[in-house]
Amino acid sequence: MIVDACVQTLFCTLFTTMEGGRMIRHRLTDDQWEAIADVFPPPAKTGRPPSDRRKIIDGILWILRTGSPWRDLPEAFGPWQTVWDLFDKWNADGTLDEILARLKACYVDVGEVDDQLWCVDGTTIRAARCAGGGGKKGIPKSRAIMR
Repeated sequence: MIVDACVQTLFCTLFTTMEGGRMIRHRLTDDQWEAIADVFPPPAKTGRPPSDRRKIIDGILWILRTGSPWRDLPEAFGPWQTVWDLFDKWNADGTLDEILARLKACYVDVGEVDDQLWCVDGTTIRAARCAGGGGKKGIPKSRAIMR
């Protein structure tokens, strides 16, 4: 399961929090966190205590919104390796899909998102240069020599 553009759009456009009278972008509000907090299993009784899951989710939102490399994640969200590792695990096991479903349901319930129509503006999604297809035209040099 790959996080698609719809997930990125919902994560990136709906999360803005007020902190000290200023807007903090890319962070979950308390209501949003309450909606998803029970998705994460309780911490194990032995071993190292887990990283703060809310901070990890905020770090993932920051990466998805800014499009920055993982190594550029601000230290306020924890080590980038931890955030990336949990993003990768949650993407593979469906946790991010569950988070998206719950957050989407919250916004559908209050009428901020239409359940039938929510999409991404394709002009904001970049593709790698090599994704354009094509290739070199004509006869390869090795075949031209043999003739």
